[in-house]
Amino acid sequence: MKLGQYSFGIGDRFAHQGIAQLNAIIKAKELDVDVIPVWNKSYREHEIIGSKPADTRQEADNAVRARGWRNAYFVDADHIGMKNVDFFLKSSDFFTIDVADFIEKPVDQKKIDLFVRQHEDYIGELNIPGIDESLTISKERIEEIARKYLLAIEEAGKIYAYLFTKKGQDSFVVEVSMDETNKSQTPVELLFILAGLSKKEIPLSTIAPKFSGHFNKGIDYVGDINQFAKEFEQDVAVIQFAITEFSLPPDLKLSIHSGSDKFSIYKPIRQALNKFNAGVHIKTAGTTWLEEMIGLAEAGGGGLALAKEIYRQAFTRFDELSKPYATVIDINKNQLPVPEVVDKWDEEAFTSTLRHNPINPRYNSHFRQLLHVAYKIAAEMGERYLKLLAEYEKIISKNVTENIFERHIKPIFISDK
Repeated sequence: MKLGQYSFGIGDRFAHQGIAQLNAIIKAKELDVDVIPVWNKSYREHEIIGSKPADTRQEADNAVRARGWRNAYFVDADHIGMKNVDFFLKSSDFFTIDVADFIEKPVDQKKIDLFVRQHEDYIGELNIPGIDESLTISKERIEEIARKYLLAIEEAGKIYAYLFTKKGQDSFVVEVSMDETNKSQTPVELLFILAGLSKKEIPLSTIAPKFSGHFNKGIDYVGDINQFAKEFEQDVAVIQFAITEFSLPPDLKLSIHSGSDKFSIYKPIRQALNKFNAGVHIKTAGTTWLEEMIGLAEAGGGGLALAKEIYRQAFTRFDELSKPYATVIDINKNQLPVPEVVDKWDEEAFTSTLRHNPINPRYNSHFRQLLHVAYKIAAEMGERYLKLLAEYEKIISKNVTENIFERHIKPIFISDK
């Protein structure tokens, strides 16, 4: 199976916006830009919602049938490990193998020594097309990388081998994720990670390293944009070099997790893609859930009332809701409006505070992040919430489609405008 040059992961907490999401992909197709949709949902999200991978598969299949989509599409088992891979086997054809927990874990010294011997030809100054400066590689550096990443590489190999025995060859695509760690990977580290993965004969479609800066949920990138641009471009160059050097799949590309709403880095991403004629996978998180909230509030009446109720509960349950996402949110509680104030807001006040528009003086990133992690409350409401999604479907779907196409797909894959 082939993922294609450009792919876009569309998270959908409640599996109600599949058609609206696919409409954004179709709008790109109408402009001769092929973007492959990937419906993604993690084990954690399924647990919180009480859903199953079959629900995500059904959403994707129904949307594809309804809109007559004839191109490829995928359902991603997002951030899986050996403990939960079986949960996704039947419904998924895209597996994001998360090995972050195995980074810097002890590994047998004999395996480290073997890894160093296998790659000692790279010791010295290595020139990679597309990177201005040469990469300095020493025996000690290779050993350090092996000590840090070798167990993670081995775990990726184990999970892929298990998937292969269960699903067969060429029936799914594979991503390896190392982004949920404390430190970003350097181009040299990425090079030898890819070298190690190639020896496991994993047919990688994408790899998700950690970049410098903060990729917090639902808000813009926080960090040095120039540094990110340099890292991203160098990683693209390393991948293209590694494809030939280590006989990796020719369509291997970078994946950016929590890529939703990282508006400030979209331009350097596109510039690098154009420079190298490279591909990318952008994985969004809860943007669609937030567009549901915006649509409900915009509708007024019962929709606005429910949005305010969800915020009130989120405010009082701050610690509970924030804990699972502590590493990917940055909320200053002092910057959150109290529920008594929010209760007095009209449709415009609520939506302007929540919608990610940094030039709007009402926009509040702390308010947005808290609601981003508050989908558990909507899940607890059950049919009450879902009925309002159906009632206000038209206004919600408009927001979902416009958000994905105008604010994500266009600036990454189409133009600066």
